[in-house]
Amino acid sequence: MAKLVPEAQAYVTAFNQLPDFSTMDPEDVRAIMAQAKKIDMEIDQVAKVEDREIFVGSEGKITVRIYIPEGEGPFPIFIYYHGGGWVLGNLDGVDPSCRVLANKTKCVVISVDYRLAPEFKFPIPAEDSYAALTWVNENAVLFNGIASKIIVGGDSAGGNLATVVSMMSRDRKGPDISAQVLLYPVTDLSYDTESYYEFAEGYALNRNLMKWFGTHYIRNEEDRINPYVAPLISGNLHDLPQAFIITAENDVLRDEGIAYAERLMEAEVKVIYKVESGLVHGYFSNYSFFKKSIEKTVGSIKQFLSSLD
Repeated sequence: MAKLVPEAQAYVTAFNQLPDFSTMDPEDVRAIMAQAKKIDMEIDQVAKVEDREIFVGSEGKITVRIYIPEGEGPFPIFIYYHGGGWVLGNLDGVDPSCRVLANKTKCVVISVDYRLAPEFKFPIPAEDSYAALTWVNENAVLFNGIASKIIVGGDSAGGNLATVVSMMSRDRKGPDISAQVLLYPVTDLSYDTESYYEFAEGYALNRNLMKWFGTHYIRNEEDRINPYVAPLISGNLHDLPQAFIITAENDVLRDEGIAYAERLMEAEVKVIYKVESGLVHGYFSNYSFFKKSIEKTVGSIKQFLSSLD
């Protein structure tokens, strides 16, 4: 594991002491994650943090957490979708990172607690994510946001949802999205790239666990090739928002993230992408291990946002 930076090595060592999640039921994995020892750490303070419950569809409700930075505003809006393979994850897991994101980018950050599989399989998490976009667009004034400057982003499965929401917005004629920021996104469910085999075991997220996530998310084999599940194989990537794609060097998802960047560029979408050397999957949502790397990544996001047309 010579390629790993020290913080990634520490994280991988801790992760490899956990049970094999790919052999367990989702509710048992969630219980283990909930019981994990909380690490006392100093987190960024923001001007205001507020949870709101919003309606999605005809019956559903989800929570969004709103982070408002210091300043007069109004502010651009950054909608954030957390990772966790569509099965795990919550608002608290990405709370420290969203605080850094709000403070450094001077955006209102809206973190979305979409409903999880397998209780809510595709397309529900994607539809919840799109519903959150429409709610934000319609209610920007409530949190001093600029409805015409909405960025969507997320990590892993959240990166998948961010780019899927961008496709939905194009296909459904709005709301308009200024940019998408995708952190080591899932873009395909084939599990057969070179990085899938190079990092198949021992680097936190592994090939079997990714298959476990995918199996719980989709309803059938037809879903596996749905563009709203696997945007990499979409036949139409034109007219999507400009994108900033970041992958981790030691990650099963690295190659499909790079491939997605290349496919967007082929579709004449403006793209910037970079590979973070020495890092592993999941770093952006693990603040206690990766504080410095998260701050570095947010600095890159800030630079990207400042360059938007």
